[in-house]
Amino acid sequence: MSCSRSSRGSRVQKLTSKERRIEEVVAAYERRRRLIRSRLAEFRAKYTWPQEELFAELCFCLFTPQSKAETCDSAVKALKASDLLLKGSEKAVSSKMRGVRFKNQKARFLIGARYKLLSGSRKLDEIVSGSENNSDLREWFVKNVKGLGYKEASHFLRNVGLGKDLAILDRHVLKNLVSYGVIEEIPRSLTRKRYLQIEEKMLGFSQKVGIPMEELDLVFWSMQTGRVFK
Repeated sequence: MSCSRSSRGSRVQKLTSKERRIEEVVAAYERRRRLIRSRLAEFRAKYTWPQEELFAELCFCLFTPQSKAETCDSAVKALKASDLLLKGSEKAVSSKMRGVRFKNQKARFLIGARYKLLSGSRKLDEIVSGSENNSDLREWFVKNVKGLGYKEASHFLRNVGLGKDLAILDRHVLKNLVSYGVIEEIPRSLTRKRYLQIEEKMLGFSQKVGIPMEELDLVFWSMQTGRVFK
């Protein structure tokens, strides 16, 4: 009998702990909401940027897997400053990607994306502005731009103001989703099916706590780093 009461008490304690963490994320959102929305307004302004600037943002997202966002941002700025982003060779591009992991492979991805999106029949700005469905647009990028998975394509679209209801499932987001009981564990791999399943669960959580999906990622990021980046 005492074991049963202990078990029930443990479940209550776990529920209380989870509720406390949810209160913390809501409180963090309230503290940073103005800054987060200001950042998202900057993202939405990029939607009308020249395609060269859109391409720079896409390259940032190409660089991010297993690399720090700030390092990737610095690499893109270095490529722009040296006039290599739009016309540098693979070797020259790689030389400016200091601190970016797998930089040679990612330099190849950049060259491929540049050819596909800046020299093809449909240019990047036309592709971004030519779809009314963000999910369909993400599918296009995943299928047509080597190096962009669902996370990176979602990240790019969010960073150009098209991220409504799209999840950026990097490790810090997944760890938070485990912490708040949205998913049981971080998956070893993310197939398309699994990604979309977790995205749907994250959307349900965002609705439950009253934080829009495109803002929730930035709340998680700011809780870990103390800043709102991208």
